Amino acid sequence: MPCVSSDGKLTANAIGLLKSIKEGTPTPEGIANKTGQALFKVRSGLRELKNAEFIEETEQNKYRLSEKGKTAIQ
Repeated sequence: MPCVSSDGKLTANAIGLLKSIKEGTPTPEGIANKTGQALFKVRSGLRELKNAEFIEETEQNKYRLSEKGKTAIQ
């Protein structure tokens, strides 16, 4: 399931991932548990959001919102 549409807009899935990170769940495993999504889908979504610069990887398998990500979910 894509997180960023072809016109650059975030999907509902992407917004859910970003909100989970904002609420203090920085790992793929934690996000999967919180959202009920399959871990492989969470990891795929995080990769896509990172490539689109909505999130940053702070250390291996931990993420935080970038300024672009913070703005996107305000």
